[in-house]
Amino acid sequence: MTLSTLTVRTDALAVTWTDGTTTSFPTIWLRDNCPSGLHPETHERLLDLLAIDEKPALTAVALNGETAVLNYSDGHVSHIPLSLLNAHRPGYPAVDAGDIPAELWRADHGAQNIARHAAAPILVQKTALNDWMQDTVRFGLTIVDQLSDDTNAGVHIAERIGFLRKTNFGTTFEVINKPDPNNLAYTSVALPLHTDLPNQEVPPGYQFLHCLANEAEGGGSLFADGFAMAEDLRKEDPDAFRLLCDVSIPFRFHDENADIRTHKPVITLGETGEVIEIRFNAHLAGIFDMGADIMPAYYRAYRAYMAKTRDVKYRLTLKLKGGEMVVFDNRRVLHGRDSFDPSTGLRHLHGCYVDRGEFFSRLRLLNDIVTV
Repeated sequence: MTLSTLTVRTDALAVTWTDGTTTSFPTIWLRDNCPSGLHPETHERLLDLLAIDEKPALTAVALNGETAVLNYSDGHVSHIPLSLLNAHRPGYPAVDAGDIPAELWRADHGAQNIARHAAAPILVQKTALNDWMQDTVRFGLTIVDQLSDDTNAGVHIAERIGFLRKTNFGTTFEVINKPDPNNLAYTSVALPLHTDLPNQEVPPGYQFLHCLANEAEGGGSLFADGFAMAEDLRKEDPDAFRLLCDVSIPFRFHDENADIRTHKPVITLGETGEVIEIRFNAHLAGIFDMGADIMPAYYRAYRAYMAKTRDVKYRLTLKLKGGEMVVFDNRRVLHGRDSFDPSTGLRHLHGCYVDRGEFFSRLRLLNDIVTV
């Protein structure tokens, strides 16, 4: 959209666009975003806001090609690109390539319809990497297949995105039945649907589980869209939904080497009320410590969400094969597994995490490349 007129007002610049709409840019915002106040190479802010007037007085404005030239009463002159004004209109967040709407799903989506992407193109082609990452954000769950027979093959895919997230379980971890486990994942028992490490201040973002072997009887993988369950609860029982958003509960993991705990709500909402995070892990939930006056109502709400995690209406079940890797948003998609008999064969998954920040950073950089 192109500009029509620029008008100086008492404490703002009024920009009228060719569609007839007008945007008001406060003068303090204009001074704060003057390109002269940024480092020329790092583009970090150098301007000290306290060194300028709280209400800078704009005296004149002129248009020089695609740049607005602003004159202030203190003698300062700003040259602000019209593209900056257009992209950052007050009240309208800038376009973000990482802002991909979640497409909610339930059991009727079907395990056979989980988006699949071959490993080889992801490793060498930016467009293939971008396509796979877009699907992973959109659905919260994808499968990368045709991985090489190498323990680190899944790690190489994750490192195409960015740094791996190290936790108290290490930078990578083995999901295998083993003696003296410090986590139920390292046993053969069934794992109900859950999110990993809700006891962390910021739980890991995207989880990568590369199947190296799955020969044992049982051991099917379970997945459910935690956002879909939350939205259904919002419609069916608004009071329960609100309690799960408003009341923090304790989460804790502890063994001989770590005691990691936090208080957070099961459901976290974004600025516009959308669900942006689920923390649900009945095995790592601590002793509820909210006031006795709301405790019975909270238990009812907690049980209502737990009931959805057991409802087949939401659940996808699949048995991963060697060379397949499931990738999912650990703060959205709940995962679990059926029990298995380790005496009937080996079940071995190799896992790692990449935080959401790294994931979306790569998506933005890829968008700059693939849209050129």
